Amino acid sequence: MIHAEISVYPMATKTTSASFYIAKAIESIQKIENLKYEINSMGTILESDDMDLINKATKQMTETVHNLGMDRVEVVIKIDSRKDKQQSGKEKLESIKKHLN
Repeated sequence: MIHAEISVYPMATKTTSASFYIAKAIESIQKIENLKYEINSMGTILESDDMDLINKATKQMTETVHNLGMDRVEVVIKIDSRKDKQQSGKEKLESIKKHLN
C-alpha cells in the first residue's frame, strides 16, 4: 500500500489565499479509479496500491494549477510505500491512537 501526502502551492497569486487553486487541484483527481484521497488543512493524503496512480495524481494536480494561470507551482510530496501488509490510512491512525494516553 502506498500513502502519499501532497501539498500544492501556487506561487505569486494575487492574494494570500490559495484555497481556490487547491480545490481545483483536488477536483482534478476525484475521478481517478483506485485512488483514495483525504484532504486536511496542510495537504492531501493519497492512497493507492499503484505508484503510477500516485504519480498521475501529482502530475494532474500540478498541471491543473498551471492551467489556471500560475506560472510557478511548488509541490511537496512525502511517500510511504509499504510491501509487508495492506493498511489503510484509517488503520494507521488507529494504530497510533492505541498508544496515546
